[in-house]
Amino acid sequence: MGSEKRRYPDHPTVLHDPKKPQWRKMVRVTIAMAVAIFIYFWSMIPSVDVGINNRSPEVQFSWGKIRPSSSLEYHNCFDGFQCARLEVPMDYHRVDGQGRKVAIAIARLPAKVPVTDPRYGGAILINPGGPGGSGVLQALQVGPGLQTIVDAESGPSVDNEETSDRYFDIVGFDPRGVNNTTPGFSCFPDTFSQKNWELQAQAEGMLGSSDQSFMRTWQRYVALNTGCSKNLTTAAGSDALGDHINTTPVARDMLEIVERHAEWRERQGKIKQKHRDRRFGYDQEQAIIRRTEWKRGREKLLYWGRSYGTILGSTFATMFPDHIGRAVLDAVVDAHTYYGIEDGPSGVVDADAAFDQLVGYCDQVGPNGCPLYAAGGPSAIKERFLTVERALFDAPLPVVATHSRGPELVTWTDLKIAQRVAVYQPVWTFLSLAEYASELFLGNGSVMADAKHRSRSPSCPSVECLDAGPWSSPCQAPNENEFYASTAILCADAEHLTRMDQGTMQQYWQTLKEESSAIGDYWAMLGLSCVGWNVTSKWKTSGPFGGHTSHPLLFVSNTLDPVTPLQSAQKMSQRFPGSVVLQQDSEGHSTAAAPSLCTSKRIRHYFQSGELPPPGTVCEPDVRPLIGRINMHDISTGDRALWDALQEIHQIPTGRLPL
Repeated sequence: MGSEKRRYPDHPTVLHDPKKPQWRKMVRVTIAMAVAIFIYFWSMIPSVDVGINNRSPEVQFSWGKIRPSSSLEYHNCFDGFQCARLEVPMDYHRVDGQGRKVAIAIARLPAKVPVTDPRYGGAILINPGGPGGSGVLQALQVGPGLQTIVDAESGPSVDNEETSDRYFDIVGFDPRGVNNTTPGFSCFPDTFSQKNWELQAQAEGMLGSSDQSFMRTWQRYVALNTGCSKNLTTAAGSDALGDHINTTPVARDMLEIVERHAEWRERQGKIKQKHRDRRFGYDQEQAIIRRTEWKRGREKLLYWGRSYGTILGSTFATMFPDHIGRAVLDAVVDAHTYYGIEDGPSGVVDADAAFDQLVGYCDQVGPNGCPLYAAGGPSAIKERFLTVERALFDAPLPVVATHSRGPELVTWTDLKIAQRVAVYQPVWTFLSLAEYASELFLGNGSVMADAKHRSRSPSCPSVECLDAGPWSSPCQAPNENEFYASTAILCADAEHLTRMDQGTMQQYWQTLKEESSAIGDYWAMLGLSCVGWNVTSKWKTSGPFGGHTSHPLLFVSNTLDPVTPLQSAQKMSQRFPGSVVLQQDSEGHSTAAAPSLCTSKRIRHYFQSGELPPPGTVCEPDVRPLIGRINMHDISTGDRALWDALQEIHQIPTGRLPL
C-alpha cells in the first residue's frame, strides 16, 4: 500500500499466501516497540532510545522550581520519586570559591524501607551510557525494575527488621551538559534550526552511503563542531563548560553525590532518633544515629553502569579505589582504547558474528517465524538481506504518499541504521528489520516509510521563542540535546579523535569496515563526529586504568555484543585484581538486550552480600530473538516477581549508547 512494487534483480517471483503466517501478528507488536527508537535511525544519533512507559513526568513539576543547593535537598516529584539539584564546582581545582557552579539534576526512587531502617542498603547510582545518557530518565522509566533486581527477594515487613536483607534507593543523575543539569548548551540557536540540520543529515546519508559520503560527512562535522565547541568555551578563565564536561569531573561529581547523600542520611537519622527518644525514652546506644552516621570522606559508591557507564565506573574506580562499595559494569568498554592510551581491537569485532547468529535464528524458526526466511540455510537468508542492501546503495526506493504521510525515499542509510539497532537490541527489533528487509525485497518500502514518518516531530518555533529570540532558553529543549552532549563528552575524553586528518580517518574507516560490514560504517561515524572539535579538558585522568579497589568490581558482558566485545570485559577485569566477569550467553548490546533470571540473580546476590560469582560463570538468557521464551516453566513466586521486573525493563530498549 502506498508504493509500487519493485523487485530487485535475480530474486524469484513471490506469491502471497492468503493465510497470513504467524510472524505478521508478531511484527505488529514488535514494530510498535521499534517505532519508539526509529527516530534515531534517520538522525544518526549514536544511541538507542530508552523508550516511553506509563511513568510519564508530572506536568506540574519543573526543575526550575528547585533551588540548587550544596547539600542534597530532596523534593517530591514524578509520582513516587524525589528530585534534587546538587550544586558542585565547575572547576574542582579552583580554590578561591568564586567560580561557576554546576547544578546536577538527580532523581531518587526511595528504597522500600526508610533510610533509618537497619535493612536500608544505600543509594545505587545508575548510568545508562551514551556518553550523554540521562540517568534521570533511566531512573524514571526503569528504576522500579532495577530496584526489584537489586533488592532482597522477600519484601520488607515489620517482623523481619533483623534480617540481612537489604533494600536500596535507585538514584539517576544527568551528567554535566546533559538534559536537566545546568548550565546546558546548544549547538543551534533554536530547535527549529536543529531539526532542519538533522533532516539534512538524513537526506545526505551516513558514512558509506555513496562515493562522496566521506568528504560530505567530514565537512558536515567541521561546520557543526567548529561552532559548537566554540560555544562551549566562550566563558572566561576556567569557567567554560566545555573545559569541564569530560568524564573525570563527572566521576568527582559522583563522589560528591555519595557524600552529600550520606550527609542527608545522617540528618534523617538525627530526626528519627529524636522522635524515637521522645516516644520510648532516651536510647543510651543512640542506635539510629550510629547506623546513619555520615562517614566523612569514607563513604562508598554503589553503582550500576552500562556501556559508556562502564567508562565512568572504571574511571571512578581508578581515581577513588577506596570508595567502592559495589560496582556492576555491564557491556564493558576498554578504557585504554576509549581514551586513546593504547591501540586495541575496535568495539565492532563481534558485530558480524552477532548478525550471523540472528540470521541463524531466522533459519531456525522458518517462514512462519521470520519474514526474511529463504530456503537454503542462513547463507541464503543473509544473501537476501545483502541483495536489498546492494539495491538500495545503487538507488533509493521511492514510496508514494498516502492519506497519512507524504512521499518518502527509503535509502541505504535507513536500512543500515535499522541493522545497527537490530544487533543492539535483537530481541525487540530484529523481527522489525526482517520485516523491513522482506518487504523491500518485494519492492515495497511502505513499512519503513511509515516508520520514518512516525519518527518525526514538529519543529516550529514557539511564540515564547519568537519573543525571546535565538539562543534564548525558550528556544532550547534540554532533552533534544543528548546527541550533541554525547559528542562533547566523547571528544573531550578521546582527544586523539580530534587530531585525525583525512588520511588517518579514512584508514580508520577502512579498518572498521573490514572488521564489520554490518556496522563498521556507523562506528566510523562516531570517530568522525569529533572532526573540528577544539576543546581541551582542564582535568583529565591519564591512566593506567585499574588497581586494587576497596571491594571487587563485577564486570558483565554478552557473548556477542556488537560494540562492547567480551574480550574488553576480560581485559578490564585483569586490570582490577579480584574482579570477575559474568558472561551472559546472548547477543546484543549489554545484558539489557536479553532478559536473564540467572544474570539478574547474580547481580542481586552481589549487591545483597558483596559476593562475586565464581570465575567462568555463564548465564543463559530467558528469551532469544525470534524464538521467544526459553527455560520458563514452573518458575517460583520470587522468580515471577523478578521476571515481571525484567519485562518492565526489557520492553524498553535501554542503554543509550554508542559504546
